Amino acid sequence: MIEELRSLEDLLDLQVVDLEIDRLFNERQSLPELDEYRTADAQAREIAGAREVAEKILRETTLEVDRMSGELELAEEKLAAEQNRLYAGGLSARDATFLRQEVEMLARQNGEKEQTTLELMETRENQEVGAAELTEQLRSANDEKDRLESIIEKAWNGIDARVADKEVRKGDIVPLIPEDLLDLYEELRILKEGVAIGRLVEGVCAGCHLQLTAAEQLDLKRSDPPRCQHCRRILVP
Repeated sequence: MIEELRSLEDLLDLQVVDLEIDRLFNERQSLPELDEYRTADAQAREIAGAREVAEKILRETTLEVDRMSGELELAEEKLAAEQNRLYAGGLSARDATFLRQEVEMLARQNGEKEQTTLELMETRENQEVGAAELTEQLRSANDEKDRLESIIEKAWNGIDARVADKEVRKGDIVPLIPEDLLDLYEELRILKEGVAIGRLVEGVCAGCHLQLTAAEQLDLKRSDPPRCQHCRRILVP
């Protein structure tokens, strides 16, 4: 009987350690910085996606500016050549009239091309500013992620060290408990939200907090191991 009570006391000690380990693991997964990190990570991903789109559009605009600039350069060369022909003289009145009309048309088209090119260059400039702003936002978001990651890592290291200490203590207790009793304890821990054993205090189960009748308490003393009639947890009389 004394040996049995000693095993139950050891089991109580084990539960205290296990509950503390459970609490530490819950603390590990409940750090407020974890939610902040997830938010920062989502923001960084969103900004990175927006920057990627902005840079793609900027590249397309740059290619269009280069294309328009090339077309404008060729058109200006053609206009200059036609103007030289016109000013060189030696043309009939009819040919001169046609050539003058063509020069005017080319000048008008070149003016339109130049205006379009200037508008594209202004658009590109605005896009460059937008892409630079997104790059800065992404840098800030990543800095915030790094800051939170550092806090989380430091907290986790501290928690893990405390868990390791508890595991050492658990390793000292487990060999003291009979294997069948330990198996029952582990099974009940899963079923009873971590609390598999409790004391019987003035006829009340410390697990479910229900009163046991005198007859139930008598049956309790006869069972091996003693278990609550209501919640079926192991009880220490």
